[in-house]
Amino acid sequence: GWHIECSAMSQAILGESFDIHGGGLDLVFPHHENEIAQSECCNGKPMARYWMHNGLMRSSAADGKVGGRGDRQESAEQATVDTKISRSKGGGGLADLIAKQTGERLRFFLLRTHYRSTIVFGEEPLSEAATALETFYRFFERYERVTGESFYDIAVIQSRSAGAIDSNNELLQTVKAKREAYLTAMDDDFNTGAAVSELFELVRALNKFVDQNSLEDSAARTTENVDAFKRGVQTLKELSALLGIFQVEPESDSGANDALVGQLMELMIELRNEARKEKNFAIADRIRDGLNEIGITLEDRKEGTGWKVG
Repeated sequence: GWHIECSAMSQAILGESFDIHGGGLDLVFPHHENEIAQSECCNGKPMARYWMHNGLMRSSAADGKVGGRGDRQESAEQATVDTKISRSKGGGGLADLIAKQTGERLRFFLLRTHYRSTIVFGEEPLSEAATALETFYRFFERYERVTGESFYDIAVIQSRSAGAIDSNNELLQTVKAKREAYLTAMDDDFNTGAAVSELFELVRALNKFVDQNSLEDSAARTTENVDAFKRGVQTLKELSALLGIFQVEPESDSGANDALVGQLMELMIELRNEARKEKNFAIADRIRDGLNEIGITLEDRKEGTGWKVG
C-alpha cells in the first residue's frame, strides 16, 4: 500500500531518521501514523524530528469566506475536513485565476496565512492581496523620491547578526523593535502572517518619519534624518528578502500603454492645476473626483501633483 512505499522511499533517500517531514493536514491520519509505525518498528528510532503539516485550500466561491491574516484559530481537525480545490469539485477555473496574477501577488497572498491554516482562494482575497501590495509599492516610490535611489538596488543584509541595530535614534529604535517582532514571528513555527503584519507596521513607521521630518522637501530635510530613514529601509529590505518578496521591480500591468496613460495623466493634472489657479475649484474637484471614481488617486505634494492607481 501507499504507506509502505513512502516509508521505503524516505529511508532509501533520507536515511533511517531525518529532520523534517511535510505533508497536508489530511495525511496526519492514517498515512503519517502508519509511516511512523512502520519506520520506527523497522529501525527502532524516530522517523522524523519535525512534522510540518500544511493547511488545505478551498475556494471562496464555495462559502464566501476571505483568506486569513496570519492567525491559527482553525483547528487541525477542522482543516482536514475543509473541501480542497480540485478539478472534480469545480476547481477547473483555478488555472485561469492564477494566470491573471503576478508571481509576487500569489506569493504575498500565501504568506499572509500561516502554513498550517486553511487558505481560502478566490478573486476577492487575491484582490485584497493586490491592494495590500500597493502599500509597499507606493512606499518604494516614496523612498526613491527622498533618496534618489531605487529600493530594489539596496544590498540585502546576509546574516541575522549583521542586521542588528545599535542606535539611540528614535526611528531606529522603533525599527529595531519591529525587526525583533518579525524575527520572533518567524521563529514561532514560521508564522509568516504575523511577520507580514510587522512589515506593514514598519512601513507605517517609516512613512510617519518622512511626514514628520519633511523628507520629500529637499530644502527641509537633513542628512541625519535621511541616513536614519535609509537605515530603516535597509531593514525592510532585509526582512522582505527572507520571504522572497520585493526583490525585483514589478512589471506594470498596463504594458505598452504606460507611456500613453502617463501623458494623459500629465494633461489631466495640468488642466486641474490651471483650474485651481483660476479659482475654478468646481472643475478642479470634478477632475479629481472623476479620476478617483475610475481608480486613480491624485496626490498633491510640495513638489507637484502625483498620481497612483488604487
